Formats: sequence, structure tokens, C-alpha cells
Amino acid sequence: GPAHLFRLAGKCFSFVEATYKYEFCPFHNVTQHEQTFRWNAYSGILGIWHEWEIDNNTFVGMWMREGDSCETKSRQTKVHLVCGKSHKLAYVSEPSTCVYSLTFETPLVCHPHSLLVYPTLNEALQRKWDDAEQLLYDELITDQGYKKILREIFEEGGLLKATEEKEVEKQSKKKSLEFETVEKCSKEYRELSEEIKKLKALLGQHGIAYKGNSAENTSVEYVSHKLATAVTTVLNGSKGEHLHGD
Repeated sequence: GPAHLFRLAGKCFSFVEATYKYEFCPFHNVTQHEQTFRWNAYSGILGIWHEWEIDNNTFVGMWMREGDSCETKSRQTKVHLVCGKSHKLAYVSEPSTCVYSLTFETPLVCHPHSLLVYPTLNEALQRKWDDAEQLLYDELITDQGYKKILREIFEEGGLLKATEEKEVEKQSKKKSLEFETVEKCSKEYRELSEEIKKLKALLGQHGIAYKGNSAENTSVEYVSHKLATAVTTVLNGSKGEHLHGD
């Protein structure tokens, strides 16, 4: 995010409303403490620093998620950043169950360009954004496609967290790219092919012809595994007969 806001890191700002004290620690967490003398007064986390809220190329707030459990979900808080004469937590509300809204005033966001997203990105991501703008202008992508590209840029820049679905997709993509080059893939294929030849020859020495089922998986790895299993079975059988004969 905006480098000039990092000076808020390590500081905390409190706000007391009725019997509750709220504390906002930028880039860390949001907590709530019940100000009563009851033995079981509530004190907990309303959210941990997670990602930015971005709208129209502007950082409009900070999302603090994965706080203490609340029924079937975790508490979360959106902190709105607004211009103010001093750093202070000005307002707290709970628009929906276990979802809180905080307003944080600071002079660090008063300049009209202080919360722009584009300047915080590296050159590569800025070029990617420029290309997306051009594609949109040329009507080669839709608004939805443009927004999708922007989200990818923000995720890559560390401003937004990827959804669980995206993480799963990313992991599966890594697995599918196990062979980085054609040469590596070809080498692995040759090695497995040689292994299959050796296993078939070993079966032949025992008078067994390997017959693959055309309906089965015919990948090199699968055939290699099937042959290895067959050879192991044969060798174990031969060993048993030898011991029995002794």
C-alpha cells in the first residue's frame, strides 16, 4: 500500500463508546474490550490485518479479517480512511452481525493523490495495467474482463488476498507445470520407457507376457507401476517356491 501510511505501523488508536473500548493498530489488528467490572467481561480480536479495500484506483479502507469466532464465522472489520487534522479513531458501528465498521481520521490521506493505487505498483504491474486500459479502450475486452485483470494485478502486488478457489487453482497449476521444459519432460519419458523395457524383459525371463488392458490408463507412469507390481509378485512367488523346495 501507500508507503507514507507505514509510519502508522506500530501505533494504536483507541475509541470508547458506551461500555466498550475499541483499539485499532494499523497493519496489525482491531480489538474490543468491555469496560465493566463483570468477571467475564468480553475482550477479543475483531480482525487481523488482511488486505486493502480498493475502489476506482483508490485505497478506500483496510480489511481486518479472521478475528475471534462468532457463531459460524469469524469477526471482521473494515476501517475507512478519511481526511482529518489528527490521527484518531472517530467512529465505530456494527452494520451486520460480527462485521464492524471503523472510521479512522488522519492527515496522511488528505492529499487528493495520497491513496492512489497505481503509483504504489512496480513498473511491470503498471505496464500490465496500461495494457489492460488499452485493451478496454480498443473494446477488445469487456468491463468485467478489465476488472478481472485489475484484481489479478492487485493480488500479484500483494494488495488483495487471493480467494481460496484461486489458491487451489494456483497449486494445481504448479503441479501441472512440474516439467518446466520440453527437454526435461522428454528426458523423464525416456527414463521411464527404459524402465518399462527392463521390467518387460524380467517378466519374459519368467515366461510371462505382459498384456495391457486397452481400457486402462496407458500413461508411462501407470504402465511402469503395473509392471513393477507384476514383477514383484513373480519374484515373491519364486522366492516362496525356492524356500518350499528347500
